[in-house]
Amino acid sequence: MKSISLRTKYIMSRIALITSDPELFDQAGRICAELGLQQEIDLYLAHLSDAVKLAEKLKHEGVDVVIARGGLALLILAAGVNIPVVEIVITGQDLARIFLDAKRVTGLERPRAAFIAFDNMVADVEIIARITNIDLTIYRLQTNEDIPVMIDAVADLDYDVILGGTKTVALARKRGLRATLLQSGPLSTKNAILEAKKIELGRQIEKEEAGKFRALIDFSLEGIISVDRDKRIQIINPAARMLLDCTTDDLQGRPISALLNVPEIDRCLQEGKEIRGHVIQRDNLWISLNLGPIIVNQAPIGAFITFQEISRIQDAEATIRNEVLVKKFQAKYSLEDVQGRSPQIVEAKRIAGEIARTDATTLIIGESGTGKELFAQGIHNLSERRNGPFVAVNCAALPPSLLESELFGYVEGAFTGATKKGKPGLFEMAHRGTLFLDEISEMDKYGQSRLLRALQEKQIMRLGGDQYIPVNVRIIAASNRNLPQLIETREFRQDLYYRLKVLVLNLPQLRQRSGDIEFLAREFVKRHCRQYKRRIELNADAYEALSRYPWPGNIRELAHFIERLTVTSGSREIDAMAISRLLENREYESVGPPPEAQASRNRQTEDVAIVSTLEANRYNIKKTALDLGMSRPTLYRKLRQYRIQIKKTF
Repeated sequence: MKSISLRTKYIMSRIALITSDPELFDQAGRICAELGLQQEIDLYLAHLSDAVKLAEKLKHEGVDVVIARGGLALLILAAGVNIPVVEIVITGQDLARIFLDAKRVTGLERPRAAFIAFDNMVADVEIIARITNIDLTIYRLQTNEDIPVMIDAVADLDYDVILGGTKTVALARKRGLRATLLQSGPLSTKNAILEAKKIELGRQIEKEEAGKFRALIDFSLEGIISVDRDKRIQIINPAARMLLDCTTDDLQGRPISALLNVPEIDRCLQEGKEIRGHVIQRDNLWISLNLGPIIVNQAPIGAFITFQEISRIQDAEATIRNEVLVKKFQAKYSLEDVQGRSPQIVEAKRIAGEIARTDATTLIIGESGTGKELFAQGIHNLSERRNGPFVAVNCAALPPSLLESELFGYVEGAFTGATKKGKPGLFEMAHRGTLFLDEISEMDKYGQSRLLRALQEKQIMRLGGDQYIPVNVRIIAASNRNLPQLIETREFRQDLYYRLKVLVLNLPQLRQRSGDIEFLAREFVKRHCRQYKRRIELNADAYEALSRYPWPGNIRELAHFIERLTVTSGSREIDAMAISRLLENREYESVGPPPEAQASRNRQTEDVAIVSTLEANRYNIKKTALDLGMSRPTLYRKLRQYRIQIKKTF
């Protein structure tokens, strides 16, 4: 058969598709028309024996890429023709189709079939034959001349049907044998054509040195259009057509303004300037454009335009932000950062070290300011999970409804104002790491029940979702309140308490740590003197006065006190009188009632103040928090703590 072109023309295309199958020839023609590539791909129908000679001829005529299928592609490659060959692959779908055709033409449920094919045509064929119930024997071809020999070999073996390529089927039918042709689906052909187009553009980049189509290769996931110096379209890729909803085929040579308004194109072409992040609107579509000049011999000869829909960029940005956010959840402190020499703190650090060697749920108990989160971070950094995230959340700082969504996340549309595509919760973000639940006593009953289930099942469900998500998280909880007492008043679930109380770490109060008040005060003086560039010294009486004070706020209170002392002190040497005077200014007394009695009195006073301020503001939470000088989360926590009911007024 004489090789023929799909059309008559004077300029040779740089891509050629060669086939011996008339049906593939017609299919490729339709796909080229669909992709708008009729002028860029030549189609040839040729005998299998002529394929190598034709490929050699096309190479000398300037063709950059050859597209072929099956044995024909293998023959060109084996012949060493110095030209890239893009193979139209035989897919599992194609094999399934020929096996079903074999059953149809034979009328048998399990026909005996001989498959005569080259090696690149038989991938996964045995698996698919078993699935489709075909009794299959494979005869592998090495050269084109092997086909008649194989036909002769199988002709007398009582096969129900012969399977193979164009020449195999033709010879088998000539011998009076039933035969079915192996064909490629449109998707394989289309993918091969698009891959050939990419290779052809890559070869053009090498030849022209300017990289005229480099963007089309580098940014193949974006919409890409290249224009010449007259702003006429040269190339438009399928992604651009899809994004712009463009079905017109004859775009090549038309002005870019007919398709897209690009105000900065003149500056790009005239000045050779690269322009990034230019935003335009096309109908209801917002698009982000990048323009780059195509430089040849130090002069712009055209430009490429890459663009994406802004909503897609925003979605990608949100995904990346979440991934980066997880990486930022890192514990900064270790147990070595816990300062103190007292036997009490040394023992607490020893127990924390033992706890870190396990993966069990841990409950840290201690007053505010004793360093519960510091110990939690230290345990994490000493554990096997040290390379995972450390995620901390204060259960008292968030209202119950918000705490639930933060812990467990939510799906799209779970509630009004929910982020598009939903949001992962802190449990998911802490996967393979540690989740630190501070002030666990302030969690409401419903949140406690959901937390208990998550601990038991080791899986969570997002708010508004219907699927369970497995999580591998170690829980460290902390509380400054007496949980057994809260259990008695039914404010805290007993079963959750025992689920959390697998390992317990009790942190000593600062006033119980013999010698540590002076030790820590000296360290804080050094730190704050360096920070504020001050020079102060405390005498022995001053340190004695500090040691006598009960420090109900523990280490946090001591640190802040020393910081204030460093900043406000008018003299270099600090004595006991200066310490007492500053403590009095803080409305503290160096000698007073026990801390428990003082705390009870403070609670009673605060209780009354909150109720009266709420009533004055008609129970407006925002105004009440502002008048009381506290944040809204703190006010919510106080309301739960004092069991104050909110009365809505209208």
